[in-house]
Amino acid sequence: MTLYPNLIKDALATVRYPGNGKNLIENGMLDEDLHIDGMHVAFSLVFDKPTDPFRKSMVAAATAAIHTYVSKDVEVEIGVKSRTELPPEPDKLLAGVKNIIAVSSGKGGVGKSTVTVNLAIALAKLGFRVGLLDTDIFGPSIPKMFQVEDARPYAEQVNGRDLIVPIEQYGVKLLSIGFFVDPAQATLWRGGMASNALKQLIGDAMWGDLDYFILDTPPGTSDIHLTLLQTLGITGAVIVSTPQEVALADARKGIDMYQNDKVNVPILGLVENMAWFTPAQHPDERYYLFGKEGVKQLAESMGVPLLAQIPLIQDVCESGDTGVPAVLNPASPAGMAFMSLAAKVVTQVDRRNMELPKTERVATES
Repeated sequence: MTLYPNLIKDALATVRYPGNGKNLIENGMLDEDLHIDGMHVAFSLVFDKPTDPFRKSMVAAATAAIHTYVSKDVEVEIGVKSRTELPPEPDKLLAGVKNIIAVSSGKGGVGKSTVTVNLAIALAKLGFRVGLLDTDIFGPSIPKMFQVEDARPYAEQVNGRDLIVPIEQYGVKLLSIGFFVDPAQATLWRGGMASNALKQLIGDAMWGDLDYFILDTPPGTSDIHLTLLQTLGITGAVIVSTPQEVALADARKGIDMYQNDKVNVPILGLVENMAWFTPAQHPDERYYLFGKEGVKQLAESMGVPLLAQIPLIQDVCESGDTGVPAVLNPASPAGMAFMSLAAKVVTQVDRRNMELPKTERVATES
């Protein structure tokens, strides 16, 4: 059995706080420190006062609810906090972010951003706190794909600093250079300007606590990738490719970039996009327009997991253009494929965190 945050939250929603009759979730009593490790669940319940008379009974009731509505085999660890005792935010870059995932492709046109968008929303639908940063400074597409092209982030002052507040859509926090430039004009910046803009979107934004911070990276390998690697310790990379040989050749270069001795970012797995075409009128037929199982074979040869094979479906393209991603209909073939991808990414991240040390940032050359 695989545990997700929403399973725990649904169970806690059955527990009512005697003080006002509302359940624990309605009262905002579940702290943001929910952590799942296999069948072990740890979180804190937050009370208004340290002397709340229902503290012990609520802990017992929450434990019982998880055993009843999730599984009796879940190991539950519950801490107790009061709102006057909550610790201040740590003063370091993305201190509240647990996992940073880079979604990359060796070449353009393979549907990397489509996969990124649907993956982020799918993780949010599973109950995780998700942020998405569009790091493609020269070709930002995330605002359009989330139907927020007209949104304009504002700044809020926190501890004397002006921080950008991300746009929220479909349960995902979003930032993109596309929010700050004219979409009808090309972005003519030198590499240094682009890197500085990217650093600002990372370090001068109010990302808060996130389970997954997804980076939609530009195609290929570039200054932007180096900036990301020098700025953040990336938990792992997901490589997207179509099955055709020209795309696979570039995908190998992308894999090599992350596996370089100076980088050492684990490859969480590969996604084969546009794996086959199925006509709507003939749902049982498959046409392999770009070759058959090329990414699957590449994954096997390189010893990395194949996370998903996403079919070429007209709805996926249209949903990206209209800003209503396919995964918002999780019962559709594409929606099911993206939900399955998200579940496998969660599994691979958990495995990576158990088996490997935290990724260090790439050292800046002096």
